[in-house]
Amino acid sequence: MYADNRIIAILPARGGSTRILGKNLKPLAGKPMIAYAIEAAAEIPEIDLCVVSTDDPEIAAVACAYGVRA
Repeated sequence: MYADNRIIAILPARGGSTRILGKNLKPLAGKPMIAYAIEAAAEIPEIDLCVVSTDDPEIAAVACAYGVRA
């Protein structure tokens, strides 16, 4: 907690993209790209809750696999 307030990180991850389809699920060095944002948020001790906001069920499944709500 930070000064008696909860900090929530919201990571937006659209399923559609005009240039690179499914870019949040594309592997980069062995992990989906969205995993890097999730892991970075997890390393910040002030964040109490991390949530991935998405319209794509596959991205939601990956987010859950990395331990965050989707």
